[in-house]
Amino acid sequence: MRRAARTADPDNTLSVAQLELLSCLAEHPGARPSRLAQLLKLAPNSVTTMVTGLRTRDLVTRTSGGEDRRTVALELTTAGREAVDRYQAHNAAILAAALDRVHPAWRHLIAAAIPALAELIGAIDALAESG
Repeated sequence: MRRAARTADPDNTLSVAQLELLSCLAEHPGARPSRLAQLLKLAPNSVTTMVTGLRTRDLVTRTSGGEDRRTVALELTTAGREAVDRYQAHNAAILAAALDRVHPAWRHLIAAAIPALAELIGAIDALAESG
């Protein structure tokens, strides 16, 4: 998938890790860096380093985390939102093109398995949250 994504969007200069962080922030606007580290299963200092780079590129903004001024909340900028949208659109196009190359009988089985796979992903996420 990563190789296909690089081919589909050769102008992209963001790493997969950066795109995953931006995608996670799109799903959790206003998240603190520590929360993103939890969600992504990354070391907090790794997230801080990535956020610093993304802020430099004007993809993420930092604001005061509310009443506790020691904390920060992160938000996507318009450019950050566009990067996430482009990443997701390219991934969807890659999956659609790949599915077009799969035998129709397999496509049917893959489509039928999607609810079970979604449940499996939820179970894996729950394990990650509790562990």
